[in-house]
Amino acid sequence: MSAPMQSRTTAAYFVQAVLSFAISGSALAVGVAHLPVGGWTRAFLGIGLLYTVTSAFTLAKVIRDRQESSDTVARVDQARLEKLLSEHDPFRAEGV
Repeated sequence: MSAPMQSRTTAAYFVQAVLSFAISGSALAVGVAHLPVGGWTRAFLGIGLLYTVTSAFTLAKVIRDRQESSDTVARVDQARLEKLLSEHDPFRAEGV
């Protein structure tokens, strides 16, 4: 009935996002590793970094799922409207 959903991002945007994530994560990990602090402080900051990264992925997934569900509802509503319009005959006389 309708075309499948197409990706809204280009390959260049995808590569930019991946590189940005990799560079920022690596830079922060190197920074934590080279801090002039004890091992426990460095480990705490490393765990904080991992928690922040996993939380960011979870947030991105939740936002994406919410967007996809609203797109799905809109597509179902559009399909219902198209069905009603295709079945409607404005020239049909009622009760005849």
